[in-house]
Amino acid sequence: MSALSGKPGCCWTENAQAAEYPSLDGSIHAETVVVGAGIVGLTTALRLLEAGRSVIVVEGLRVGRQVTGRSTAKITTQHRLIYRDLIDAIGLDRARDYAEANSAGAGQIRSWVAEHGISCGLEERSAYAYTRDPAIRPRIEAEAEAARSLGLEAEVLDRAPLPFETAGALRFPDQAQFNPARYLIGLAAMVKTRGGQIFENSRARLIEDASRWRVVTDGGTVHAENVVVATNMTVKSPVGMSHRTQPRSHVAIAFRIDDPAIIDGMFITVEEPSRSLRTGRDAAGPVLVALGPHFRTGQDGNVAARFVELEQWARAHLPVGEALWRWCNEDYDTADRVPYAGEPDPEEAAGFHIATGFNAWGISNGTAVGMMIADRIAGRPNPWLALYDPTRPYPEDFHKSGDSQSIVRSLDEIEPGQGGVLVRGEEKIAAWRDENGGLHTLSASCTHKGCTVTWNNADRTWDCPCHGSIFTADGSVIHGPARKPLPVVER
Repeated sequence: MSALSGKPGCCWTENAQAAEYPSLDGSIHAETVVVGAGIVGLTTALRLLEAGRSVIVVEGLRVGRQVTGRSTAKITTQHRLIYRDLIDAIGLDRARDYAEANSAGAGQIRSWVAEHGISCGLEERSAYAYTRDPAIRPRIEAEAEAARSLGLEAEVLDRAPLPFETAGALRFPDQAQFNPARYLIGLAAMVKTRGGQIFENSRARLIEDASRWRVVTDGGTVHAENVVVATNMTVKSPVGMSHRTQPRSHVAIAFRIDDPAIIDGMFITVEEPSRSLRTGRDAAGPVLVALGPHFRTGQDGNVAARFVELEQWARAHLPVGEALWRWCNEDYDTADRVPYAGEPDPEEAAGFHIATGFNAWGISNGTAVGMMIADRIAGRPNPWLALYDPTRPYPEDFHKSGDSQSIVRSLDEIEPGQGGVLVRGEEKIAAWRDENGGLHTLSASCTHKGCTVTWNNADRTWDCPCHGSIFTADGSVIHGPARKPLPVVER
């Protein structure tokens, strides 16, 4: 495989300086323990602290470095074409709840940025969903009408303000974009200022109910009356989430650009293959971030080819320069395009809250969900409980697991820097070679449910094709639902 353009890593996280928080050591107590320091977890924590409650946050890796911090970070209520579908699928009232929840989430972000002086590059931008197919124009017009019926401002344009031909666009004015990693770092600082405690590199290995909830890490235990599992996919839940959702990934590239005004706004295609665009800045100047179409996590045997295709498309359509950074990011889809969040079993598991299934729109939805969970814990009413109800019905055939896409006949097939899965009787071995040709072998069985992992030849990770767990090349968990690493095996 030829070398890919750009350095591995995300432009937001690689250029965000954060305070370092200690690992959990010993046994401590708070009213609420939040597992995960992404946008849901930190929003929940700060809202609870503002209400005078005590909160501890435990993060398996570093604050702001995971899914939220690697997103496109569009602060918008425009989620491609969604509102006409929501009205048809879940009714006018629930669709209005969705619009209002996401408007409130976007408003909370702006409010905290202004109130706390969070330096995160927040910029006002319009959001556009555009098409290059004239036949899709009626769908855009129907979406604008649906959005307006829910109280949102939307207009139809004959073309999008892009440097290539389009056949129409839906515009939502007065939206925004920011650096998500720097925003989360700012939220974490406010959590600490308000008296909350944050522990990094403290992965939750066990969550259980004793006399109160216990979250156990390698270094200690948090005892709490409430637990909030905000880990992208829940690592534990009284009601199973893995078959209510579908893990999906996409590739992204950040390019250097000379003129930050080459596109004026945030853009996403209506049709497939999807393309998403926005500008931003790093320490050296303006950048353009381009995303390719999503694919099922662990079910693509050549993710590197997706980066090649995305770069070719970007260079054919936009005046981009050097490819600076490239990365994959993951989210989970739901059948009705609405996240699952709240208290799945208040009778048998009171105080246990979850959040997952953000359908790639986790900035506004994630903030709204964090606000809702905090209200629930604080005993305040919230109008979105039914909208995000994690126990609502779902089609049982929605989730589609897959098989490993990395099977090799011999370890000799694996080149330096690459990996593959060798089947040896009942055993499946995940093997990879370092750049010097050294061979490393692990179990290829995901530690969540035992599915056989796939080698991601772009990010050099092991990705589960069933429920979306992702592991580093050496088997460490990047994020779950797996909580344990892939064990080393003898070859």
